Amino acid sequence: MKNYPFQITLVTFLLLLTTVFILLVSCKDGTSATAEMDQTVPKIDVQAELDKIEEMRDSFQKTVREKRYGDLGGFVTKDLISIGPGSEDWIAYRELREQHGNKFRYDSIIMTPKETVILSDTMAYDFGVSRTFYTDENGAVHEMGDTFLVLLKKVDGEWKLYRELASSQVE
Repeated sequence: MKNYPFQITLVTFLLLLTTVFILLVSCKDGTSATAEMDQTVPKIDVQAELDKIEEMRDSFQKTVREKRYGDLGGFVTKDLISIGPGSEDWIAYRELREQHGNKFRYDSIIMTPKETVILSDTMAYDFGVSRTFYTDENGAVHEMGDTFLVLLKKVDGEWKLYRELASSQVE
């Protein structure tokens, strides 16, 4: 048998054939895994979720206006963390509430979102400004403004307030 520079021996041929077979099988498995993953990722109707968040926000504002303070817990997760504004008017409001056994509650709140983003099928954020009104013991109405950033979490199909950070600087 003559020796050719590009001669493929039987062993080399079998190794090449085995390598090609392994590559084909692994590519096919990868494709299947990708197809399976695509089927398990839920499709999000972003507009429908934004509408649900808007409905939740409207319902929250209505609950405050109607002074149904006992119902406000339904808008938050059990592990809510909320950091409120620290300006003088907010501090004075908190002190007034404490002095009077938490008697003074908001009369109303007007929330104006600037940006609401659906991050996943269970998380979203809402950024905006709000104006909060309360009446003191002398009948004077006070307005307090803030800028808010909240993380919302979907629990049992409903969006709820999960984390809140508010600033008394209104942008």
